[in-house]
Amino acid sequence: MDPLSSARRTATLGLRGALLIAGLVVAADQVLKVWVKLTMLYDTAFPLIPGWDKAYIHFIENRGMAFGLEFGGEWGKLALTLFRIAAVFGIGWYLRSITREGAPRLLVISVALVLAGALGNIIDSTFYGLLFSRSTFTERAVFLPAEGGYASLFHGAVVDMFYFPLYDDRLPEWVPIWGGRHVTFFRPVFNIADAAITVGIALYILMQRGGRRKEQASAEEGSEAATPTAEADPATDPVS
Repeated sequence: MDPLSSARRTATLGLRGALLIAGLVVAADQVLKVWVKLTMLYDTAFPLIPGWDKAYIHFIENRGMAFGLEFGGEWGKLALTLFRIAAVFGIGWYLRSITREGAPRLLVISVALVLAGALGNIIDSTFYGLLFSRSTFTERAVFLPAEGGYASLFHGAVVDMFYFPLYDDRLPEWVPIWGGRHVTFFRPVFNIADAAITVGIALYILMQRGGRRKEQASAEEGSEAATPTAEADPATDPVS
């Protein structure tokens, strides 16, 4: 067996492995979302670590993009859901292609995470309106309510729950522009799917930059190797 090709296979991840990673992320995302949806009142919270006010499970829903961003009303919501579905097919095709080409393991994982995140939020926006009653400040949601769900197909809201207000105070007066203002960082509430997309994209960018650096280094080494070195000709060398 060629040791180089063996090392290459070890450094890659096949389609089954990538889909397993994506499936585990989607499963964790959906289990947590369903638990939050069925057990918590809307806009309620509790600390992840008792006594620490910098990390919460805070139940809210959004009808838009990751981290609570919204646009376009009902038609915008429908367009966003359909775009997400198309994106999942595109990402899935790309994942299949790079695994067949033997792409580096971390690159495959990054794409698998983005696929999992997109799919996790698609499930909410496509089906949750049919499967659950509306969550309110006084009533918890019910699974498969007799009167029907709170929205039609493709119009469900995405469940978010992670809230990390690492800084929630007034900035010192000496801070330029924002001095004296009350600032909360990190304000957006998100879910496992959002986190998977963010980590996957960040990892993908790092892998692409690392690949370009390697290609540039290889090109420089190749150009140096291709440059002929001048050798002294005994017939014309005046020292000889």
